[in-house]
Amino acid sequence: MTIQSGRTEKIQDQIREIAARVVERESNKTALITITRVELFERGRKAMLYISVLPETGEDSAINFLKRKRAEIRDEVKQRLNIRTIPFLDAAIDTGEKARRAIDELLKE
Repeated sequence: MTIQSGRTEKIQDQIREIAARVVERESNKTALITITRVELFERGRKAMLYISVLPETGEDSAINFLKRKRAEIRDEVKQRLNIRTIPFLDAAIDTGEKARRAIDELLKE
């Protein structure tokens, strides 16, 4: 692992923690929203927040909620992290996590 990828990984983890705090504080608790991972793109200019939502029927509203809270999460990232470029945030369902849950359910049967 290079120094740069270690730094990127650390920033991704910190953004995930900040976003999780905002979700915990601001969500209406009708669905459980978990930030499973964050990926940085375009040399840190963009960050994708991957989420898992239970129940799955709340996925669309969870994505919309995160898109409404983008500026607030970005402001917290700006305050808490000492990084030059504050990434533009977007959110998507973590399909890998969704597939893992489906496999777990099949294995239980």
